Amino acid sequence: MNMVHMIQKKKEGQVLTREEIQWFIKGYVAGDIPDYQASALLMAIYFQGLNREETFQLTDAMRYSGDTIDLSPIKGVKVDKHSTGGVGDKTTLVVAPLASACGVPIAKMSGRGLGFTGGTVDKMESIPGFRTSLEPQEFLDQVNETGMAVIGQTAHITPADKKLYALRDVTATVDNFGLIASSIMSKKLAAGSDAIVLDVKVGDGAFMENLEDAKILAGLMVDIGTDAGRRTVAAITEMGQPLGLAVGNSLEVIEAIETLKGKGPADITELALKLSGIMVYLGGMAVSPEEGMEKTRKALEDGSGLARLRQFIQAQGGNPAVVDDYSLFPQHSVERQLVAEEDGYVASIEARRIGMASQQTGAGRATKEDDIDLSAGILLCRKVGDVVKAGDVLAVFYGNDEAKVDAAVAMAAEAFTISSQPVEVPQLIKEIIGLQV
Repeated sequence: MNMVHMIQKKKEGQVLTREEIQWFIKGYVAGDIPDYQASALLMAIYFQGLNREETFQLTDAMRYSGDTIDLSPIKGVKVDKHSTGGVGDKTTLVVAPLASACGVPIAKMSGRGLGFTGGTVDKMESIPGFRTSLEPQEFLDQVNETGMAVIGQTAHITPADKKLYALRDVTATVDNFGLIASSIMSKKLAAGSDAIVLDVKVGDGAFMENLEDAKILAGLMVDIGTDAGRRTVAAITEMGQPLGLAVGNSLEVIEAIETLKGKGPADITELALKLSGIMVYLGGMAVSPEEGMEKTRKALEDGSGLARLRQFIQAQGGNPAVVDDYSLFPQHSVERQLVAEEDGYVASIEARRIGMASQQTGAGRATKEDDIDLSAGILLCRKVGDVVKAGDVLAVFYGNDEAKVDAAVAMAAEAFTISSQPVEVPQLIKEIIGLQV
């Protein structure tokens, strides 16, 4: 095969074959195909697109470019959940214990945060002693014994995706539906679960800023999962404002615990029950998504979801006492408030700007090598639709560097819009795609 021929073929809008795509991925990972030719092919794909079969074949080739996880030793139907990223998105820490408490084995790999979006691995590492790396057999044994395990992604999963994404990032070819879908789904399929629930965020704080784009991406990922023989469902959910009230690593873990205690914000509770209910249905522990939600609601109300979180923390070396004593989390030394300057209603809270302000406090990283302050972040005191009076606290900022926290307050001040008229709260769950009963 010949790269020049492939580039020419895709440039003219022709369809690449399975053999051509596999040859390209193998050659690029091995270093036999130079960056300049890979870049040219990516740009041709960017403009000409990929059809459903090409998208699946690219996903499949990347999936098998490195290690794949065999979860067959784990009893039951394994269900994975993935979010496309957002501000204040701590749903995994609520959804996984609820679904696991209902009998669905959760064997999950999660990533670290970069930029204004947080990562589940970073959040879990704010728990004293918690290990995000387990030996393969230890990982499997823990799921069989306790019902769930969540670890960081291994370096050997989908190396083709890592290498291609780095190239896309510097060649302006990131925002292509087929390339995004194949990147996400190659990792999900390599992780080995039997079914996948996708939380596709839409809005100012999400990669997909408008609903139509989110629907296209969600549909593509559901198609890929279906073609791979995995039951796949996508929920399109609101990210125009932060999810919940907490933004920052330890703050979000505390909010997840509070949610499992039945005292969490309404939006994170609603989303967690919906997603975990779908997971329970896909995992064969309910005859319908509605029954799945009934079961997860019961797990929330009777405390079994919280008990599963406690058990999970202890199994991975963390101190389970954090569930009852939040002072065991990393502590801040600097605290600031942002107050409203006028009476009215909160009309909008720009999620992206809040995420950037949280990053400024020290809670996020600009590069993968950056250290983060696990105690830093923002706690919102008002959400869209709430009434405010001049002088009311809109948000509280935490960290250990006065200059950083002060800069975060100034940045976040621009995120809030106050209206003199009541405003409608945006719908949290926009649409569910791929759910078949």
